[in-house]
Amino acid sequence: MTQKLTGKELLAEGWPPGPIMGAALEAAETLLADNLDRGEVLARLNGVRLAPAQFRSDPLFGVLAQRLIELEQPKAPPAASIREAPIPFRVWGTDFEPQTLQQLENAARLPVSQAAALMPDGHPGYGLPIGGVLGTENSVIPYGVGVDIACRMRMSIYNEPPSLLNAQGDRLRKALLFNTRFGIGERDGEWDPRNRRDHPLLDDPRWHELSLLRHLHDKAVRQMGTSGTSNHFAEWAALTVLEDIPQLGLQAGDTRLCFVTHSGSRGIGATIAQEYTRIAKDLRPELPKQFHELAWLDLESEAGQEYWLAMHVAGDFASACHQMIHQTVSAAAGLQPAAFVENHHNFAWEETHGGKTLIVHRKGATPAAAGELGVVPGTMADKGYLVVGLGNEASLDSSSHGAGRPRSRTASKQMITRHQRDAYLKQRGVELLNPDAGVDESPQAYKNPAEVMAQQTDLVRPIATFQPLMVMMASDEKFGKKKGKDNKRR
Repeated sequence: MTQKLTGKELLAEGWPPGPIMGAALEAAETLLADNLDRGEVLARLNGVRLAPAQFRSDPLFGVLAQRLIELEQPKAPPAASIREAPIPFRVWGTDFEPQTLQQLENAARLPVSQAAALMPDGHPGYGLPIGGVLGTENSVIPYGVGVDIACRMRMSIYNEPPSLLNAQGDRLRKALLFNTRFGIGERDGEWDPRNRRDHPLLDDPRWHELSLLRHLHDKAVRQMGTSGTSNHFAEWAALTVLEDIPQLGLQAGDTRLCFVTHSGSRGIGATIAQEYTRIAKDLRPELPKQFHELAWLDLESEAGQEYWLAMHVAGDFASACHQMIHQTVSAAAGLQPAAFVENHHNFAWEETHGGKTLIVHRKGATPAAAGELGVVPGTMADKGYLVVGLGNEASLDSSSHGAGRPRSRTASKQMITRHQRDAYLKQRGVELLNPDAGVDESPQAYKNPAEVMAQQTDLVRPIATFQPLMVMMASDEKFGKKKGKDNKRR
């Protein structure tokens, strides 16, 4: 094989030092391995450097071309554009940690921010707090959406009563155990290719529009129909209808068996969030440290348009995963859903509020426009709620997405024992199918869901409740001990 090119040679050709040069050297190594001579390799690299836009979709040069394009883009205005004081915003709920409010105040000081709100389940996150809602002008904040893009809820409702779980508990138990996958199992050799699930989304042409999405397609194939770690779950529950819901064919007083899932876009969304947060930070180097994770992308920029496309692909992927889980579990249980409800609660939407077009970031917040249905879970042992939105403009048509945490995961692990959790579950008649699930997901690790719901009566109205009966979550021993940002509470 021809001798490798060096950074010194690329400097002489006019290449900038740093990550771009590193990417160029990687591409050069690939070309040299294909027995191209050094002169031809240099010529091809320089062609990319001089006209990077022509190589954005090239499988070898796509990443390098993108970084060259970013280098040519004008930098953002100086940090002085950060507001001295946050724009006014409403807070629902009480007893928030100072960090939660500080994170939303920081977001409300951005020059692009036009409206903000905090939901009653709010607690610290990255960028925006969990439960934070932010409306921006012509811009999107990757970490305002979050790492788990399009984390969402889905509920399938059956004509059968909850008592079916008593009559056919073994069949429903096996359907849940053998047709759900949690965590990053493919890295540990646990995934059998014969069990991988197909979905039309995997053939969507958008996967080929960006080099990053092309790179992520194989991961999407592996992770289709699976759930994540942390607080993601799948459960059988008893639905109790509080008022007529004609669009679902339900009447007040009905009780139905339902299947509820909570998960997001898996490694697809995480990679997209990390890559475009990096780009946003690079474009705004003068932002003060406390604003780094709130770096935004102009929606009219190439990077902004790319993120918007990638975010929607991740959203459709998350929805497809839920569809596959519900189809396979329902089929294994011998059931046919009569109706379903689903909603994102980590996403950015283009909406009109106060006569303005805004990009509304909901990070752990449920869309709650007037008449809109949403699923708001409680805990693994406390009832959750099927709600209808009331269209409160001050909340940007939003509500809580769950119960929320009163303390960090670490603090909960130190305070709660498995025995305490299991006693709580037994008292409420809930079966946890994997008792090695982390104690930081115990009911005691969350706020009281009924109290949270009572703090947002002007945002949503409960129209049904669902009481968990049989629950499956990720195993703590295998997936709950990673260090770093994955342990940030959600």
